[in-house]
Amino acid sequence: MKKLLVFTLIFLVLGCLGSSTPIQTSNTVKVTDMLGRTVEVPKEVHRIVAAGPGCLRLIVYLNASDMVVGVEDFEKRFNFGRPYILAHPELKNLPTIGPGGPGKLPNLEEIMKLKPDVIFMTYVDKKTADEIQEKTGIPVVILSYGELATFRDEELFKSLELAGKILGKEERAKEVINFIKSIQKDLEERTRDVTPKTVYVGGIGYKGAHGIESTEADYPPSKAVHAENVASVLGKGHKFIDKEKLLEWQPEYLFIDEGGLKLILEDYKKNPGFYNSLKAVQEGKVYGLLPYNFYATNIGTAMADAYFIGKVLYPEKFKDIDPAKRADEIYEFLVGKPVYSIMAKQFGGFGKIDLENGKVAYSLPVNP
Repeated sequence: MKKLLVFTLIFLVLGCLGSSTPIQTSNTVKVTDMLGRTVEVPKEVHRIVAAGPGCLRLIVYLNASDMVVGVEDFEKRFNFGRPYILAHPELKNLPTIGPGGPGKLPNLEEIMKLKPDVIFMTYVDKKTADEIQEKTGIPVVILSYGELATFRDEELFKSLELAGKILGKEERAKEVINFIKSIQKDLEERTRDVTPKTVYVGGIGYKGAHGIESTEADYPPSKAVHAENVASVLGKGHKFIDKEKLLEWQPEYLFIDEGGLKLILEDYKKNPGFYNSLKAVQEGKVYGLLPYNFYATNIGTAMADAYFIGKVLYPEKFKDIDPAKRADEIYEFLVGKPVYSIMAKQFGGFGKIDLENGKVAYSLPVNP
């Protein structure tokens, strides 16, 4: 009887202890990043850093800028031309996590001092991501803009979904994806039955500013409105052409990415004969676009550019659209503020370009 009583008491004590002690659960969750890496991240994330071209932009789109505890020097030095920084100047006051810029890795010691819960990165390979994670002891999650860095790429959507899941911003991620898709659908429906006009887009940024010879063979904003891009014969992605090709192609319309406009205006002064030999220049069909690429693709700007291109080429299809107002609607949704007027003051904004007398306040850096 005594032994039975002892066992009963022990059972009751352990039972009481068990009922008052919560079941221990893991504080982490496993996710698969855009390189296919399995990464264990905290269930609740409060502190993050975003490194690499365009990474911080995606975080801002998710309304998660308040979680960022450090930024690259690139964001501070070149605080123009990118709507997410114009809308959130407070980010420039955060501690530095490294130089930033194409191909430049963050300073791991500085990141470790800030103790982020997660490091988000873009444009690094698996080996580099694994090494940074191993050296810092902080989960590294790779995001992607997609192979072609367009505003309609599934990898972009998957990246938004992934970051949204980690940051507790799933609903916002859905809203952003649906917003981008709705614009894609609107542009498609407006221009479905148009007779395509031929265009060329020069001055596109690519790891810095370039002149008229810098273009995209499948430039998404013109593609979205069914324009016939004369450079499409070159395939896909960014291309540098021989300028003489323009004399052969003779596009009806010439669009200039204003990130490279300063270089083009300087080139015009050296060689006006070349430009004046272009049909589009002779007929006054030269127009300015806001910078498409500046530390990866400015997605909101790309969509705004598409509306302006559509308005120029097919005015009857866009008669209800004011490109400047549409740009502000896009910026306000994606980054929280209507910053078109700031962008226009810096680069010129939407409108005709006067190559002979034109001026521009800002240009993309030549060697960022």
